[in-house]
Amino acid sequence: MAKKDNRNPRIDEYIAKAQPFAQPVLKHLREVVHKVSPDIEETIKWGMPTFEYKGIVCAMAGFKKHCAFIFFKSSLLNDPGNYLRERANKGGEAMGNLGKITSLKDIPPDKILIDFIKQAMKFNDDGIKLPSGKKPAGKEVKMEIEVPDNFIKALNKNKDARKYFETASPSFKKEYMQWITEAKTEETRTKRINQAIEWIAEGKGRNWKYERK
Repeated sequence: MAKKDNRNPRIDEYIAKAQPFAQPVLKHLREVVHKVSPDIEETIKWGMPTFEYKGIVCAMAGFKKHCAFIFFKSSLLNDPGNYLRERANKGGEAMGNLGKITSLKDIPPDKILIDFIKQAMKFNDDGIKLPSGKKPAGKEVKMEIEVPDNFIKALNKNKDARKYFETASPSFKKEYMQWITEAKTEETRTKRINQAIEWIAEGKGRNWKYERK
């Protein structure tokens, strides 16, 4: 029987576009997650690579100077070594449950992460939910969105695109802005802006081709 492959090409793309320091961190975290179970699937939520098993288990994100790793039910995890609380307190909730990760040295041992992931999966197996009023940790991660002036000018010229963009989610906006600002030449950036305006006017996300129907 062929080995099950739940790798999502959008995650490959996300890691490839991350800062050089972040790429080995994100790759390692991804590998640890998949060591736990072949049933874990990948997707993008809130602009972050997210791992699911009967619901969301955990997620990771790469920023300009640090990475974050988030357990969506972190408040329920058994943490005898105090890895989650101590590290989160140093970086704040917005920095994820492991604080600011700037290198592989900042990541707890694999066996610790694997234990947390197994716990999180069992929560989903058992249908355990967060207490009423408690927000999932992933929604507290800040998403810095840089909107170029030339994109705003182009957006203002298209009524449909502007209307849709103004009410779109932060992750929807962030995926487009990352794609545009990462262009290496002004010509490429202009082409991406024009393409983005066309897709946004149609209500399409940046990675609409990969989205499940």
